[in-house]
Amino acid sequence: MGMRTRLAISATVTLAMTAGVGAATAMAAGGPSAAPMVREGICTAPAKYSALAARLSRDIKAALAGRNDYYALTVFDRTREVACALSENARFHSASVVKVTILAALLRWHQETGKPLTATEKYLATLMITQSDNDAATALWNEVGQARLQHFLDLAHMSETVLNPDAWGLTEITAHDELTLLRTLTFANPVLSNYSRDYELGLMAQVIPSQRWGTPAGAPAGLTVHVKNGWLPETVGGWKIHSIGSFSGHGRDYMMAVLTENNPTMAYGVDTIEDVAKVVHRDLNAGLPSAGAPLPAIPAPAHPSPDEVLPASPPASR
Repeated sequence: MGMRTRLAISATVTLAMTAGVGAATAMAAGGPSAAPMVREGICTAPAKYSALAARLSRDIKAALAGRNDYYALTVFDRTREVACALSENARFHSASVVKVTILAALLRWHQETGKPLTATEKYLATLMITQSDNDAATALWNEVGQARLQHFLDLAHMSETVLNPDAWGLTEITAHDELTLLRTLTFANPVLSNYSRDYELGLMAQVIPSQRWGTPAGAPAGLTVHVKNGWLPETVGGWKIHSIGSFSGHGRDYMMAVLTENNPTMAYGVDTIEDVAKVVHRDLNAGLPSAGAPLPAIPAPAHPSPDEVLPASPPASR
């Protein structure tokens, strides 16, 4: 779908794009659930959690009402097998969210060679994930190379992600594939070893405070939060603002990916993501033992710099 076409879609039409929710549920759960699944708006769940699915669907739609940017999202609660998806197959330029994929591909490469990460690679990985350092990302992107990056995508079944050899920030991603990536990081699987998963999640739990906005908004303070955000202004499509995160502890195990574009400012996109995140955290934590007060809000930078220096004439999204 072309960018111009996607930007012309109204919020009403966008909210109606719920196809693939069942597929997202099966993918994130590791296969079809044994329990009968029911659909409630943009969410699905086993019948006993249908009320929760209906509440999530209603509240997510309400949070997005009146927003003028273009957005896509996926949510999955592994414990209760509740999944939500909205425009999950629409492609967006990745900005720094792709840094999670870069590190995952690096870790997979080292698994195959049987060699540990070097001190330099660990240093660059730490900068890339915890501070979103662009020079570190470029160095690791070049080291891993397109073939190994694609190899990881193939193994992880991230078939909707399209690498851009000229600029990692222009890699095309979808909310569907970002949920697949989060699942690969948070659930035992043959693609990434337990060590690799723990290493990457450990860095995502140490993102510097100024970059912990987005999907963590409204999460109980007692949960472990793994997050990576991306922010990138473009001539066509305005600011791209994305956030992916997973949340665990106190009996919780859930994740979400929210992608946005056509934002007039960075703050506008952050607000869209956080409006969604707050209701997701509220609904998924309702009725469970307290895990702590909500995390304090972290404002977006007042004058953010672009996430990556782009080529002079970047290609339009497909």
